Order: sequence, then C-alpha cells, then structure tokens
Amino acid sequence: MRYTINHRPSFSLLEVELSQGEAIQAEAGAMVHMSPTIKMETKAKGGVFGALKRSMLGGESFFINTFRGPGTLGLAPSYPGDIEGLEIDGTLYAQSGAFLASSEGIRIDTKWGGAKTFFGREGLFLLKMSGKGMVFLSSFGAIYRKELHNEHFVIDTGHMVAFTEGLDFKVRRVGGLKSTLFSGEGLVAEFHGTGTLYIQTRSMDSFISWIIPHLPKGRD
Repeated sequence: MRYTINHRPSFSLLEVELSQGEAIQAEAGAMVHMSPTIKMETKAKGGVFGALKRSMLGGESFFINTFRGPGTLGLAPSYPGDIEGLEIDGTLYAQSGAFLASSEGIRIDTKWGGAKTFFGREGLFLLKMSGKGMVFLSSFGAIYRKELHNEHFVIDTGHMVAFTEGLDFKVRRVGGLKSTLFSGEGLVAEFHGTGTLYIQTRSMDSFISWIIPHLPKGRD
C-alpha cells in the first residue's frame, strides 16, 4: 500500500494510492477527498454485535467504510494531531478512539483490560487490532515511539496511544492522595517488558481542563 502523511504533526492528512481492487477500511467520517473511480461501501464490521461492542466500548464508530481502488484517497481524524502508519504482523493495542484506518484484512476488536485500565478517557477497554497489514493511528499532538527492552517506563495515562505485544502495564498514582488530587498529574501507567510504546505529546484531558475556564459563561 503506497501512502504519504502530509502536514505533520499538527494537522496530518493521510493520502493513500489504491491500485485496482486494493482496499482500505476507515473510521466513518474520516474521508477528506477521493478519486471518482474509488468505490465506497459501509458496513457494520464484525456484524451488529461486533460493531456495537466496538462503538460502545472501544470509542469507535458503529460503521466502517471500505474504499476500493483504483484512485487516491485522503483521510484525516476529527481533531488536530498526528497520524502514524504501522505495519503489523500480530496484535497491536491502542487507546479508544485512536483507530483511523487499516488494510482490509486487519481485525478490529475490543479487549477488556481489567480495572487497571480505568484511566483518563480511555476507560476500561482497549482496541485490539490483529492480522497482517497496515494500521493507521491518530493522536492528539505528535506521536513518538519508545522502544523498551525488558525494562520499565512510566507515562501519564492521557498520553498513551498504542503498544505492541510483549508489553504489559499497571496503573498507579504518581504520588500520595494529595499529589493525585492537586498536582495536575493524577494517574500514571507503568509499562514493563519488551516492545514498542507509542506516545502522544498532548493530552486531550489536559487540553479540556485548560480550555473550560476560558469558555464564555452563560447569562442568567
């Protein structure tokens, strides 16, 4: 699959060149432009039950659009930030809402992470993407990767985008109760093992907390 990612990292746009019969599946509403030769079909991926689970638990849309070539397709997330293209052969886990697009053969499901995943807006479920092909993830802010080699690494929970097999994590407070409530740091995720961690440079929760005081106040 030939692709370019333009206007990084603040307002990234994914452009894909699809050959005859080649297809890519994308989050509903992600299409920016496409050649008139491209055919689009909309399905509840994984059936009604699978689509409901992905939508209600994984933070993704109920429907998935499949675009089939030949032609050029432009895709972008609904918020400003980066796009990362990852070639996988196995399983990748991501925060809810991070999926933008993938090769047609990639399976998208949700994974119960237990109470340890109850942090920030990510909630109790992670997206589980498995198979062989390309996966495109979006972030709030730029994406950078951290390679772990049988080691521990701590990040703020709101900055996690995705991680590969071989990594596990636990969620804990960054300090005591007073620090959790008043420091602005709250909970952190401590990853351990061997694999790749994808991190976003901005946190949606932190941005929302910053912008709320600046919103116009309603009049009585």
